[in-house]
Amino acid sequence: MVALLAVLAVAFAGGGLWQRRNGRMRGPGRSLRAAAAGGAEAAPAARVTVEDLGQPLGERATLVQFSSAFCAPCRATRRILAEVAQMAEGVAHVEIDAESHLDLVRSLGVMRTPTVLVTDAEGRIVKRASGQPRKPEVIAALGEAVR
Repeated sequence: MVALLAVLAVAFAGGGLWQRRNGRMRGPGRSLRAAAAGGAEAAPAARVTVEDLGQPLGERATLVQFSSAFCAPCRATRRILAEVAQMAEGVAHVEIDAESHLDLVRSLGVMRTPTVLVTDAEGRIVKRASGQPRKPEVIAALGEAVR
């Protein structure tokens, strides 16, 4: 009985932690490209390019969304990002099918869909979220990207 309660407590705590982190904007982290470049001091900031996306970057910032075909939160994320991109001039929203761009997914460390990257005008990743982000957090991250 004690073992069962311990397992339930660990599962409950893990679920609570996952729920708190789901969709939260956080720093860019280190992509696999940056890790391959060397130590943390020598690694360049993770970035995406026009060649990576197959579409032009926004003049001021880009909201990059990695989605998959059967991802229900991806549809809501698409709507949120499209609304935010329409609110701010020079901001582009680019949606990428993760299954069709596996090399890019691996190099940027995308582990699930939806994953959202907020980049500046040069494609440097400023913030990222794994899971469906909240609109106010996307707007705040966009503010950091356009500084």
